[in-house]
Amino acid sequence: MVTRLTVDDVYQHIRGVCFKTGPPGTVGAETEWFVVDADDPSAHVPRERVRALVASAGPPSGGSKVTYEPGGQLELSSAPFDTLGGLHGALGQDIAHVQDALAPDGFALVGHGVDPVRRPRFQADHPRYACMRDYFRAGGFRDAGLAMMCSTASVQVNLDIGADDPDASRRWRLAHALGPVLVAAFANSPLRAGRRTGMRSSRQGIWTELDPCRTLPVLRDGTDGDPAEAWTRYALNAQVMLVHTAEGEWVSDPGMSFLEWLDKGEPCEDDLAYHLSTLFPPVRPRGWLELRMIDALPGPYWPVPVAVATALLDDPAASRAAEAAAEPVAHLWAEAARCGLSDPALAAAARACFTAALDALPRLGAPALVPLVEEYAHRYVDRGRSPADDPPPFPLEEPR
Repeated sequence: MVTRLTVDDVYQHIRGVCFKTGPPGTVGAETEWFVVDADDPSAHVPRERVRALVASAGPPSGGSKVTYEPGGQLELSSAPFDTLGGLHGALGQDIAHVQDALAPDGFALVGHGVDPVRRPRFQADHPRYACMRDYFRAGGFRDAGLAMMCSTASVQVNLDIGADDPDASRRWRLAHALGPVLVAAFANSPLRAGRRTGMRSSRQGIWTELDPCRTLPVLRDGTDGDPAEAWTRYALNAQVMLVHTAEGEWVSDPGMSFLEWLDKGEPCEDDLAYHLSTLFPPVRPRGWLELRMIDALPGPYWPVPVAVATALLDDPAASRAAEAAAEPVAHLWAEAARCGLSDPALAAAARACFTAALDALPRLGAPALVPLVEEYAHRYVDRGRSPADDPPPFPLEEPR
């Protein structure tokens, strides 16, 4: 017999599953990449061709999972690791494995927050993605929805919730406060369809344009409180994107919030879990904290945001420094996307955070990552720049 949920059941699920506490100590990462034809970067590469090449090379030896986004973006998701060094070695090895599989056909993995050349092309075959596309179209988010699904890529950092409830609340607040700093420091999407957008992180701009009930930050006013209660409220108020019926059908946009669906006495725990997977705030709790606000980066630099975010949340001294640096800019999401580190306050916060992270990395057993983080800091952060400020790799279209 399927048990129907109450509001209290939703809260208990979120508290026990999404905010399950335990000693911090593991880190994971998900890297998304655009696959391009080196001879014609403006051409769309068929996803099935990429899938076949990667499959023929065998599974990555570092244990990463390979999946594909609706526009053909390739994602490598690591297993959780006890150390940053272990993650760096395994995921780096798996990225190289995929690159080697693609190279004979002239394909390459490139890191941008938004595809700088190609317009969105929907290549998904799973009905979930078709329903998602239809949901955004019905809600008036057609362009932003298709761009988000098919033309964006990120580096996602996955960190433990916290040792206990007070620690989880602290980490939850700090992850949100750091959001604008991470957006600005790693902004890498100033171009879209061959033109400048006027933003350093067009990816963050696209997410901001989307359905606000599922993409805005959960913690927006910086106040204390129960994170599980905040996430419960967010989830209850969000519109149901799609329903997978008992008959195996996928129904898009049933026209109700989850709370309204709950009032009908229909959803079960599986429905709740699926609904939570369709919410995309920049910090999402899933039994760990997903930091989802970071643009995909040029190949060598993907480990930098992983190292910096981990150091700032897991090392006590670095956390204290990050809290002081990020608090004054915790509300500057729009400025971070538009200005990057040309905003003086964000630039000062980023410099302080990088300094704290670099000091912490040896204490976290990751001294080998210090040179790469230092290189990134010297090239970008210390100069008030991010990869978005680099010269474009191709001639830009003139505005019409």
